[in-house]
Amino acid sequence: MEDKENIENNERIIPAKESVYLDGARPRMNEFFFACDIFLQFIKGFRTLHFVGPCITVFGSARFTEDHMYYKAAREFGKRIAKLGFTTMTGGGPGIMEAANRGAFENGGQSVGCNIKLPFEQHPNPYMQKWLTFDYFFIRKVLLVKYSYAFIIMPGGFGTMDELFETITLAQTKVIYDFPIVLFGKDYFKPLMDTVDTMIEKGTISPEDKKLLLVTNDMDEAMQFIQAYIGQHFKVKHRRRLWWLLEKR
Repeated sequence: MEDKENIENNERIIPAKESVYLDGARPRMNEFFFACDIFLQFIKGFRTLHFVGPCITVFGSARFTEDHMYYKAAREFGKRIAKLGFTTMTGGGPGIMEAANRGAFENGGQSVGCNIKLPFEQHPNPYMQKWLTFDYFFIRKVLLVKYSYAFIIMPGGFGTMDELFETITLAQTKVIYDFPIVLFGKDYFKPLMDTVDTMIEKGTISPEDKKLLLVTNDMDEAMQFIQAYIGQHFKVKHRRRLWWLLEKR
């Protein structure tokens, strides 16, 4: 009797929209339209970002305000990326993302973003020439990686860690080239690097995998690390606009 009462109580506290995810497979037409939606969002992303030029992506928290030292550092990174002639790409929202876009935008650089629909925190910042807003995190993450030659990870929360570990995994497994991955903020990332050391000790990753990351507090060191890779590997690819695809200048 008690178990039945608990089940009934649990059923009452599940929001209606959540129950959809507990029902298993949806009708086949729903799945088909879901796949079409994903396809169309990818195509829109490809068309919008195809000519933005080579990018450097900056990840970080949406919660830092303008007076925070990490906001100021991200803004300086955006400025330096612009000086390199690269496009600054972010998740398009506030905080660190806004700061990096702002640094590029205010210094004559290209500034773009891949935003995401969220119930709070996430809204497009005003320092971008181009941006998109996606319904799905996985589409957003693909595009944030696809057009970039380097990644700067500032302090952040679950979303930033998700983006960091996905990028590291892609580099570790050679899905992407060994692009520079900079973690800026030694104190913030120390517990994480201790965990990485534990992974090495337990044999779940190779000691070589740690070399994929540069952890630093020095902006000059970070940019030199990126420039050294770019100077050796970057090649300009001319992309011609096709009139029959309605690709405008």
